This record gives sequence, C-alpha cells and structure tokens, in this order.
Amino acid sequence: MIFEEEKYTLGKREIVLRSAHEDEADMLIDYLKTVCGETNFLLVNPDEVKYTTEDEIKFIKSHNESDNELVMCAFVDGVYAGNCSFTSRGSSRRARHRADIGIALFQKYTGFGLGRLMLERLIQKIKDCGYEQAELTVVSGNDKAYHLYESLGFKECGRMPNANKYDDGSYSDDIYMVLKF
Repeated sequence: MIFEEEKYTLGKREIVLRSAHEDEADMLIDYLKTVCGETNFLLVNPDEVKYTTEDEIKFIKSHNESDNELVMCAFVDGVYAGNCSFTSRGSSRRARHRADIGIALFQKYTGFGLGRLMLERLIQKIKDCGYEQAELTVVSGNDKAYHLYESLGFKECGRMPNANKYDDGSYSDDIYMVLKF
C-alpha cells in the first residue's frame, strides 16, 4: 500500500511521512543496523542484520504493492528518522482480521511526539484496511514505548518471560499488546 506524502509540524520541526522507496533500500538497512545498536528493545544486535539490498527492495516492493500492508517512513527536517509498518498476521480466515505493528526510530528522534504521530496515522490505515485489531510486542523495560502504546488504547494481553537473552547474560520479557477496533 502506498502512503502518500503527508507533512506536519511538531514544535519547530517539519515532519514528512510517506511510503518507502525502493532506491532507499541501502539507507533502510544502515538505519536498522544503527537503531539495533542504540537500544536493547529491538529484535536483534546490529551484527545480526544480514539483509541484502535485494532483500530490502523485495520487502519494500511487496509492501508498496500490497492492499493490506504498509511501510511508512518519517523524515524530520529532511533527514530520515525511522519507520513503522504493519503486516497481516496471516491469510487464513482465522487470522486475517489481525495486523502486526513494528516501529523504530533513531534515538535522537524520540521523545517529541514523532512516534505518536506515526502510530496514529498507521492505526488509521490499519482500520481503513478493515482489520479488527492491531497487535505489537514491546520489550519489558521499554517504559516510554509501553506508556505510548497504552495511551493509544493498546492493552497488555500477555507476557513471555525471558524472551530475550542479552550478551551479558541478562534477560527481558516480551509484552504482547492489542488494540481492538
């Protein structure tokens, strides 16, 4: 699905939201490697990001051509800041009412409302596609994200203890959250 460019102002910052472009594949891979190194709240370590340019182009293309999946990029004052996306949880009749959300921003672009803006627009697109609920996973300890999701109406619906094991031997839980429409 194509998300046509939208412009906003947050504070004194100009925000542009739009779909990813295929020629941005390398930028998106580099971004993923960086954000995975900025926090322990994402799925992998930077050295585990193994996507090729071709892999990323296929990912972008599949979402742009889909009727029910989306990748939305955010730019702050013309600089890439991060993205969010939703995908279908499955094509079976039992699962196709569910959308799965992912979001990540460079740390320097958190804390001023960008994530909220992106998620509000993403949630509207999910509703427009006819999904009945949106789902996401947040890592325990990521209190800012947890409270943001809660403020948008998401409810905690379960936990997986010790879902993430870090190189130092510590663990964190995965917290599952759902927003029903």
